[in-house]
Amino acid sequence: MTENDQGNVPSRQRKRFPGISSRAYEHPADRSALVALRKLSGFDTAFKALSGLLPERSLRLLYLSDSVRVSDAQFSHLNDMLRDACYILDLEKVPPMYVTQDPKPNAMCIGLDEPIIVVTTGLVELLDEEEMRAVVGHEVGHALSGHAVYRTVLLFLTNLALKIAWIPLGTVAITAIVTALREWFRKSELSADRAGLLVGQDVRASMRGLMKIAGGNHLHEMNVDAFLAQADEYEKSGDLRDSVLKILNVLPRSHPFTTVRASELKKWSESRDFQRIMDGHYPKRSEDKDTSVTDSFRESAGHYADTVRTSKDPLMKLVGDIAGGAGDLAGDLGGRLRNRFGGGQGTQKADGGDAKGAGGGAGNGSTGDGAGDGQSEG
Repeated sequence: MTENDQGNVPSRQRKRFPGISSRAYEHPADRSALVALRKLSGFDTAFKALSGLLPERSLRLLYLSDSVRVSDAQFSHLNDMLRDACYILDLEKVPPMYVTQDPKPNAMCIGLDEPIIVVTTGLVELLDEEEMRAVVGHEVGHALSGHAVYRTVLLFLTNLALKIAWIPLGTVAITAIVTALREWFRKSELSADRAGLLVGQDVRASMRGLMKIAGGNHLHEMNVDAFLAQADEYEKSGDLRDSVLKILNVLPRSHPFTTVRASELKKWSESRDFQRIMDGHYPKRSEDKDTSVTDSFRESAGHYADTVRTSKDPLMKLVGDIAGGAGDLAGDLGGRLRNRFGGGQGTQKADGGDAKGAGGGAGNGSTGDGAGDGQSEG
């Protein structure tokens, strides 16, 4: 690790992940979208063509002229964290980083050609060294995954929607795209939280940082377990009306709710996937070109199916019950059809009254198979 000249960074070794692919820490929904986009022929070229329309150059000049660029001479402790994060995640080119005056705690990674990282003074003043290290790792994770490109497009489309709001139906298509991008971006934030944990390698610091973003610099008044309990209560409380309100509340947001992020990160930190990465077993960047889009979508679909099945949210439970009931019904109908048309002579004999004992035996056997098949398929 790179030690701060001021001596206020804990002196401990952190594991490094040479050649790590962003697929190692990406959320399944985020990863499937990125794999598909990377496989599209000409996708990068198309986005480069957009660079003339997007305000990227303007943003770069704005931060260069009206913010403080992190370096050995300015915010040197942040510069050490940035280089350390890039070293741990093996990001060859260290992206420029700026501190901008804004009391609201925030950070972002934007840019088409080259990503730039921006953090606000509100965030720098709010977090301690280890909490800030997780945030810097979070933004470097965005850069490694290529999220900066899509974040820039999202910003552009959001601004465009506001500018053409006066045109009848003018924002319908753009709003649909923005809504889809926001759903993807919320999942990408969960991916970047994981990258921040890989960089900081201190789940307690990651939890503290999220708590401070939610409740301010009053850590002595907050408790991690109670904070995580809020996420559990948020997920399972209320009725179907609350479930709909949750959806409406999250739709305009680019980030998941803070308690949800903390809960998701805690679960991942305790997972086998995280432990395998820490043990040095992870996908490599050199293998990215061989990644199957189909497998990525299958994994994403499996994740959403698991989410519906295990969710405590009333609406998700209803969806799961309906899906399960449909599966049971399909299995039961399938079993009946197999018994009717596959029972053959045994069924006919039973219906016709011939060989009553044999027919009864066949009928019982068929019923047993049907029940078994129905349960299996359901």
